[in-house]
Amino acid sequence: MSHPHLLIQQDGRLLRIQLNRAEDNGTSDSMAAALSEAVLNAHETSDAVILTSVGPDFCTGRIRDAGTTPPAAEAYTRRDEYDSIFNSYKALRSCKVPVIGVIEGRCMGFGTAIASLCDVSFASESATFNIPEIAHNVMPTMVMSAIYDRMNRNAILWMAYSADFISAQQAMTYGIVSNVVAADKLHAEVARFCEILLSRPRPAILGLKEYLRVAPRMDEQGAIDYARSLHSMVNTSAAMKRKAH
Repeated sequence: MSHPHLLIQQDGRLLRIQLNRAEDNGTSDSMAAALSEAVLNAHETSDAVILTSVGPDFCTGRIRDAGTTPPAAEAYTRRDEYDSIFNSYKALRSCKVPVIGVIEGRCMGFGTAIASLCDVSFASESATFNIPEIAHNVMPTMVMSAIYDRMNRNAILWMAYSADFISAQQAMTYGIVSNVVAADKLHAEVARFCEILLSRPRPAILGLKEYLRVAPRMDEQGAIDYARSLHSMVNTSAAMKRKAH
């Protein structure tokens, strides 16, 4: 599914996806649907996905597609209208290869959700994050469904109730991003990490994400047994036996 506000480029073993709505930095439902399709198919051509935005902000939240009808008045009908957003969260979790987020500027609502769902994420030191929905009399449970297992409970509720912006450093302590980098070094650091990542054997790249996608939902013995199975399966693969360069 192509979309004019989503730029997708194959760059060797990387799939680059860029949110491309510079006029307001919002993400529409149709953009979210296109993002889902791209990340779910990424493993067919790529070993990792890099998710960025044209800026100046990463994402200022969800917006409705132009020309769509007003939201349905009936709850059960309206619930279906949100599927493209919830499906995009599921797609990022289910993507077989790691998704690397690069966050600059404001990261709001839906932006905060997808930033937290990236497997590894880099934020510019000037980036800011918030969950603004309650300030517009909207309960932010859509965002919370993405971050409930990424952040601690107190941090989620403070952000959801206050709608205040937090700094990139706070976002890292809350678990939204992996690393905070000086703005002028951000893209160089992302490139350095990608070079390291792509030097790892593909079975390990896939296996690490698979384990963390599945194991947290298992009981203790199940998580241990799953680790034993993946450990044996991945470490006996031919790719793991090749000498590292």
